[in-house]
Amino acid sequence: MDQNLTPGGASPAARPPLGRNSARLDDKGRLKLPAEVHRFFDSFPEKRLFVTSLDGMIAQLYPLSVWLANEELLQEYTDDPEALSDYMFNAHDMGSEADMDGQGRVTINSELRNELKLVGTELHLIPYKGHIQVIPDAMYQERRQAARSRAAQAITKMEKAGAK
Repeated sequence: MDQNLTPGGASPAARPPLGRNSARLDDKGRLKLPAEVHRFFDSFPEKRLFVTSLDGMIAQLYPLSVWLANEELLQEYTDDPEALSDYMFNAHDMGSEADMDGQGRVTINSELRNELKLVGTELHLIPYKGHIQVIPDAMYQERRQAARSRAAQAITKMEKAGAK
């Protein structure tokens, strides 16, 4: 499914925002989405999200239709049943559906907040493949340093692949 279409290809959803946004959880465990991220999620017909972590380190915010399309696609995946089982287990173990309120706030379930240490730190919101990654600051700084150290090789490879 095209990541910029709603289920059934009905009306196009907004493209994911570009660049990094910062946010924090409030005292009720709600993530106040920056305007660009709120607009992206608000462009989908349903306002429900699937909030999870696939690796126990980074949270993901999926429009519910995007997550359900992933599940449908993965029903046909047979290359590595154990990897699929682990992927789905992790997604559902820490995941839950959440509503986005009119002010663009999403409640992150307490288990996910605690496991990923999302409370009391700056969170970095990065668009990735039709969803938004929520990266705690310490993890973000590690990822940033690693990406910078490999930047020259990455640029060369991406230019060979056709990036301008």
